Amino acid sequence: RPDLTELIAHGRRIGVRVAVSPSGTPTLTPERLSELHSAGAVGLSLSLDGSTADVHDTFRGVPGVFRWTLDAWDAARALGMKVQINTTVVRHNLHDLPDIVRLVAEHGAMLWSAFFLVPTGRGRSLGALTPGEVEDVLNFVYDVGLTVPAKTTEAHHFRRVALQRQVLAAAGDDHVAVLGLGPLYRELRERAGELGLDRKARRVRRPPLDVNAGRGFVFVSHTGTVHPSGFLPLGAGSVRETPLTEIYRDSELFTGLRDADRLGGR
Repeated sequence: RPDLTELIAHGRRIGVRVAVSPSGTPTLTPERLSELHSAGAVGLSLSLDGSTADVHDTFRGVPGVFRWTLDAWDAARALGMKVQINTTVVRHNLHDLPDIVRLVAEHGAMLWSAFFLVPTGRGRSLGALTPGEVEDVLNFVYDVGLTVPAKTTEAHHFRRVALQRQVLAAAGDDHVAVLGLGPLYRELRERAGELGLDRKARRVRRPPLDVNAGRGFVFVSHTGTVHPSGFLPLGAGSVRETPLTEIYRDSELFTGLRDADRLGGR
């Protein structure tokens, strides 16, 4: 968008902290990032789905994306911008996760987010994980969270895993045996140890209780339609017709999501 710096500057003027989430392209140059930073962007979110060009570029379908992403990452850090790295966890990169985290540790990031695939649209063909593999990966994310700041996206049951691990650690129990973790977890943990990612240098933050769609979070599309999140494509109105505050506070969809009395079961 040729008006991106203008939009960022407007956000800064009205008191909104702005972060950008660009794709790795030839236009994502240090000069362009400097312009965005000068306009008021304080953070950058980048996707990294492999520790090598072969893995990442194959998944993204564009040669060169890996190099462009790393160069932008380093340039943003040099400018003093906060960087978040997002990794889509699918079958193609399951065994590469420790090496991706190694890059996060080496290049520096305020957060690594393991993004669990939502199998809709083209995502249906990417190879969903089995429940056992999900458990193995969530426990791996917990482990490396002791070395780099880590979270999950679209996997709010990570909170349950974090609580289990804390309880078992306090009791001195072997989490691998108690939780029945599989060979994938053992492989990921072994590789993390080889890379020096098993250092307990920080305290793992307790993950949020649930998703925050409609509760402190709102998604406005490029056409102005308002949704509880980018992953819940239900419309509650349009900012072209109704003020965002009114949609957020008063729409039936948003007030319903915030009504805990409508929840049932355990």
